[in-house]
Amino acid sequence: MTLLFRNRRDAGRRLARELDGHADHSDVLVLALPRGGVPVAFEVARALGAELDVLVVRKLGVPGHPETAMGAIAANGRQILDRELIRHLRLDSAAIERVIAAERQELARRERLYREGREPLRVAGRRVIVIDDGLATGASMAAALQMVREMGPARLIAAVPVASPEGMGRLGDLADEVVCLAAPEDFRAVGLHYREFDQTSDDEVRRLLAEARACHASATTGTRLHTPLTATRAAAVRLSGSASDYDLLISQVGDRDLVLIGEASHGTREFYRMRAEMTRRLIMECGFDAVAVEADWPDAYSLNRNVRGMDDRDTLTAFDSFERFPEWMWRNREVYEFIIWLKSRNAVRPMDAGVGFYGLDLYSLYRSADAVIDYLEATDPEQAMIARRRYACLDHVRDPQQYGLEAVRNLRPSCREAVTRQLIEMRQRDGTALTGNLAMANDDERFHAERNATVVRNAEMYYRAMFGSRVSSWNLRDDHMADTLFALQAHLRSQGRRGRIVVWAHNSHLGDARATSMGRAGEWNLGQRVRERVGPENALLVGFTTYTGYVSAAHDWGEHVERMRVRPALEDSIEHLFYCTRLDRFCIPLTGPAAPDLQAPMLERAIGVIYRPETERASHYFDASLSRQFDLVFHLDETEAVEPLYEAVYWYDDADERELPETYPFGV
Repeated sequence: MTLLFRNRRDAGRRLARELDGHADHSDVLVLALPRGGVPVAFEVARALGAELDVLVVRKLGVPGHPETAMGAIAANGRQILDRELIRHLRLDSAAIERVIAAERQELARRERLYREGREPLRVAGRRVIVIDDGLATGASMAAALQMVREMGPARLIAAVPVASPEGMGRLGDLADEVVCLAAPEDFRAVGLHYREFDQTSDDEVRRLLAEARACHASATTGTRLHTPLTATRAAAVRLSGSASDYDLLISQVGDRDLVLIGEASHGTREFYRMRAEMTRRLIMECGFDAVAVEADWPDAYSLNRNVRGMDDRDTLTAFDSFERFPEWMWRNREVYEFIIWLKSRNAVRPMDAGVGFYGLDLYSLYRSADAVIDYLEATDPEQAMIARRRYACLDHVRDPQQYGLEAVRNLRPSCREAVTRQLIEMRQRDGTALTGNLAMANDDERFHAERNATVVRNAEMYYRAMFGSRVSSWNLRDDHMADTLFALQAHLRSQGRRGRIVVWAHNSHLGDARATSMGRAGEWNLGQRVRERVGPENALLVGFTTYTGYVSAAHDWGEHVERMRVRPALEDSIEHLFYCTRLDRFCIPLTGPAAPDLQAPMLERAIGVIYRPETERASHYFDASLSRQFDLVFHLDETEAVEPLYEAVYWYDDADERELPETYPFGV
């Protein structure tokens, strides 16, 4: 096999690069052979800024063996028959006519279905590119080219991702130009050159045609998207897939000590991989001291010990600490590879130069309480007994949500005073008189225990607030993350470090909430708190967006992770605007010339650990002023799901057509 495409959309993007010389010419028309050719042609038309239409042709299959082509027919009545094959197989003319009649009926049905009353686009005098997902015998493409030639195009181009030598030879003088990415001598079937080769449905054909019309209209008419679209194209820096993709980010860091890198979902492979690549450069070139992530403190600290040589467990075992839903959010291949790299880098440096890995979140009420007691057992057994008594009021069910519900309803005493008293005493403890690496290790463990005591106090408040307003619980959580981030920075500086930290969390936590409908509803977030404390000039806020693809997510809180298809972004969204640029993958600075044109509020999508496609508008979109929300955004048209490290039997499911209830509000 000479070339393998991920899917038809991927093949279309690659084919578009070979057709780049036809980009932005007003006379270009792309015609797709449905159904499989439509996703390929859609990407080509979008990349070239061309109109898209369908050219309905039907293969004529041998009676009894429909996969073998004996010819093809086109919508204008054009008919091609392989007379040599028909003679060789001694096919009955009546049987052939029955096949032709049936295919004409199907051809007419598809014409009505796909056009929905619209007339075919004009062909005469235009540069026409005819596209399919591949050629086996080439009969369908030959019929299509003959049909188009009769309509008087100025130039006729046939383009396919892959073809058999026989199929290529059949085109002969039918086209003025033939573009094919691969024509292997050992060709056996088109589908063998695709990792995903599911049948394209009629609904997908209709949807892609509608999207293409909308995108072309946005790019060529005076719609409200026209100005921001032009501004985005002018300011965007296209990504090449190399390390230089992050040069713009590195140049914007300057003296900033905090770089907050978001994600539009908690389950997108590219977000994790690219964020890790950015962070490697920030560590190596800018001297960043730590990575702080949207994970529970004790779970992340297990990895911190591992990467800094504070325990002798293998790295894979260190990931076992991530037991709470959603496990895949951190137990995935991209994070594992980054941790392996970080551990290797730290291994050849002094302990006081090692880069740590820390958690900012507060869900770990009971694990953090246990960690406080474990630390005191090792350092002050008498105080451990006191802490155990104070935390006993949490232990009735060891279910934090159940605790919060019962405390709010006065079904059990609140632990607020007890956990607060324990935190105060932990903060008053002095370290022992040690020096060198032992002193640093001791200081780190004391800080670890104090942060766990902080988690217990704040988590106790959070789980009680869960049964009040969403705004209150959200704000408590992001205040805790901000408090943890600045406490970590102060701790690093107390050890002689600069305290430069990279933060990984969801866009909804890291983009400034004041620029969104969240802020108007009274919610704030970590990005806002950081800007308020250090100023926008001292923190860089970086976001991600995607248009479609796949994501790892659950249908509801606590359910199994699945690989789910992400629906194309809504037309009034930032993601759709970026998609209409036809740039595919790019980054755009939001502090330069494009800022004013990207300041008007638009829809923005947020997928957390839960994805509900059936209620997507209500469940996953909010208004945002992008240039006030972030300093820099990376956009990718199509993305893939992050793969869990552990075996997840539902991960290959794609059940995105289920109707889903809206119950648990904390998905990001």
